[in-house]
Amino acid sequence: MTAEENIVKRVCKELGITQRELAERMDIPESTVARWKGGDLPRLAELYLNALLENIELKSKLETIKKPTKSYLIYSALKFFNTLFLSFLKVFI
Repeated sequence: MTAEENIVKRVCKELGITQRELAERMDIPESTVARWKGGDLPRLAELYLNALLENIELKSKLETIKKPTKSYLIYSALKFFNTLFLSFLKVFI
């Protein structure tokens, strides 16, 4: 099993945690995570770890979508000032 294929390493790397911290988060013994890293990974654990990786990826994509672009911020500011200007015109006309 190469480093690219080792899901335990990938999860720890993506989350920025150690194997010990992964074991604590999963409420399992650290020796179990070490065994999984060696290749003895039960199917249910593999599904769980894959779900964690997908969750990380989806959160990253969501953050990218949530960040307003510079052009959107400029557009919003111009729209606000246009509305404000029209309101002042109505007062004085």
